[in-house]
Amino acid sequence: MQSDPAGLGRGPLTRWLPVLLHGPAEPAEAPTFEVGRVTADRFLLRVIGSVKRVTVPAMLAAIVWQVGESAVPVVMGLAIDQALATGNAGRLALWLGVLLALYVALTVAARLSNRLTAYAVQLLQHRLRSTLSTAVLHPVGGAARAPDGSVVSVMTSDVARLANAVILLVIPISRIAAIAFIATSLLATHWPLGLVVVVGAPVAVWMMGVLSERLSHDTREYQGLLASTVGQASDLVAGYRVVKGVRAEAEATRRYRAASQDTLVGARRNAGLLGRFLLGSGVVSGTFVAAVMGLAGWFAVDGQLSVGELIAAVGLTQALLPQIQFIASTSIPNLAGARASSARLLELLQGNAARTRRPDVTRRAVAPLSAGAAPPVLDLSARGTTIRVEPGELVGVHADDRTAARIVEALLDPRLDDGVNDGVDDGVHTRLDGIAAGEMSPAAYRSRVTVAPHRATLFSGTLRDNLATPTSNAGPELLVAALAAAACDDFTDDLDVPVGEGGNRLSGGQRQRVALARALASDAPVLVLHDPTTAVDSVTEQAIARRLPGVRAGRSTLLIASSPALLGCCDRVVDLLDTAPVPARATR
Repeated sequence: MQSDPAGLGRGPLTRWLPVLLHGPAEPAEAPTFEVGRVTADRFLLRVIGSVKRVTVPAMLAAIVWQVGESAVPVVMGLAIDQALATGNAGRLALWLGVLLALYVALTVAARLSNRLTAYAVQLLQHRLRSTLSTAVLHPVGGAARAPDGSVVSVMTSDVARLANAVILLVIPISRIAAIAFIATSLLATHWPLGLVVVVGAPVAVWMMGVLSERLSHDTREYQGLLASTVGQASDLVAGYRVVKGVRAEAEATRRYRAASQDTLVGARRNAGLLGRFLLGSGVVSGTFVAAVMGLAGWFAVDGQLSVGELIAAVGLTQALLPQIQFIASTSIPNLAGARASSARLLELLQGNAARTRRPDVTRRAVAPLSAGAAPPVLDLSARGTTIRVEPGELVGVHADDRTAARIVEALLDPRLDDGVNDGVDDGVHTRLDGIAAGEMSPAAYRSRVTVAPHRATLFSGTLRDNLATPTSNAGPELLVAALAAAACDDFTDDLDVPVGEGGNRLSGGQRQRVALARALASDAPVLVLHDPTTAVDSVTEQAIARRLPGVRAGRSTLLIASSPALLGCCDRVVDLLDTAPVPARATR
């Protein structure tokens, strides 16, 4: 058998057929959802209605699919009454042709509906994750905080459940349309039987909705427990070295075990409620369908239905059962999970918006700095000392860990230094060319200052993906110079090598050097580096110290470090520890 170069899993007989509705090579544009003051149910409706251009065609195709399946017994009953019973071969061929066309139409409609529905779910997941990423990692004003582990649960399970709610606009509506078709067909066949279906079907669905209320409430509680446990596990793994360093393994294990036990209890309770709901809904739907079929048999025995009409009635009633069962066993639990996930996601978004909401501050009309423009003068006040970085200078800062962290945090968020973000003045103030950083727009500030925090974070992808970021100004020459300055020569012969999730294919020192090269390749007018060599050996650190001034020539650099080798390469060093001054490099 020949190979399948497109990777679609198609055989030699189908490989020549065209492929329709292929996904784009790049993700579609994903505008974020506006949250505001909205309830969870209204937010759920907003999410479901946001992809109508896909879900409406999917819903129409699903209606053709479900109504077509329900119409099969009607066509068969007509064929029996008008062809087999009369012995008319021409009519038999006609109705067989109608039946074949019906099967072709419902099969095509089913495939189209399923494909469009899957596409809508993927679009919603992409848009919801973009909304969460923007809110958590890039909030208004730039006051981003490291997300805790519970965000992982919301990003995965809750987003998936909420995105799957779009199916509620497709499959349930199509099945309700099928129920309406079945009721109309039964009314046309025998109106008392049809009247029973018209009245009884809504009552059965309503009863199943009442049975699902407790399940819906408990599902939200269980998802909260699950997210909390996943968050604890993620935080424990991320901070395991710290936990081990303070010898808190036993306490961390105890807390995780307690949270896991609570989640297990919640899972068992939720599974029990789901089982009771399915049992109750099965009794309701089964009783209703059995009653309809019993009435159809009674009317046939009484002579009120012909053989063809009896077959049509029995077939329609049998078609009615899966429609109601699907609504009971799938759509209603899906709605319960979606409502719970909508509430959790909205709680995270609104809570994050409340934490980052700040009082109005007068903003100066400062335009973003153009590429290649001269660096501004940076004035930084910390612990009563003013640190000035003139254009083109490499200035080192020697400080304790707490002071260094405060300085980096204030430089990351241009409004933290004014105490606007949390109402607390951290004692760190930043000015650029005499303008307070907090008075600048985030775009204007970011065009001037780039901060490379101590923790090296890499993206999944290749080395090239991590070095040439969308906001990077790195040309080929600057990229090569940045890699050389960060001493990455020993493992960057091929920049298209994958680094793994979070850079897990690289060692700690290699990750830190790639992060440093990325910062240097940004060609930022003012670059702030915080302990960029703590994971590398002394020989490599010396090499980086020798090369750093050259790659940053003509640009301003603030180097916050405790390494004598790094501080020794600076033009001058400001010591915030009030200890003996660290020797500075004699020449630039």
